[in-house]
Amino acid sequence: MSQLRIRVLLGLFIVAGVISWAGARLWDSVGTLPGVPVAAPIVLALIAVVLFATALSLRSRLKAQRERRPGAKGVDPLVAARAVVFGHASALVSALVAGLYGGVGVFLLTDQLDVPARRDQAIYAGVSVVAAAAVIAAAFFLERVCKLPEDEDDGGPGAAATSR
Repeated sequence: MSQLRIRVLLGLFIVAGVISWAGARLWDSVGTLPGVPVAAPIVLALIAVVLFATALSLRSRLKAQRERRPGAKGVDPLVAARAVVFGHASALVSALVAGLYGGVGVFLLTDQLDVPARRDQAIYAGVSVVAAAAVIAAAFFLERVCKLPEDEDDGGPGAAATSR
């Protein structure tokens, strides 16, 4: 499995942000812009907490396993792989969602902020972007926790396939 790349996440964020900003301008000129749901930052924050808690749990179990503590519960490789896949998927979707709400938030900031409803929507969009960034940070932390140590010998079989 490949590692998360900041460039890919930034690209998704920027493309989604530009498209949503343009879409918000178009939609607002035609009719009423739909609101940013209040639940958006809450759901993103919950996903970040789940990812972070999973990473902490796996980290403590892996540490106990490495130190060969008596009664240490090992980590099933499939569980770790599933956690990393969940983290990757969450990071990619969060980059898209952050771009979506970021574009809408920028549109709302350049529009009339003296209208309380628009100001509230801009705040919800900003908090959603911050919560999505927390999901991405938690996904990177989870990936770091579950990363296998590098091979000691560089000339062994498969060394060329694993090093990039």
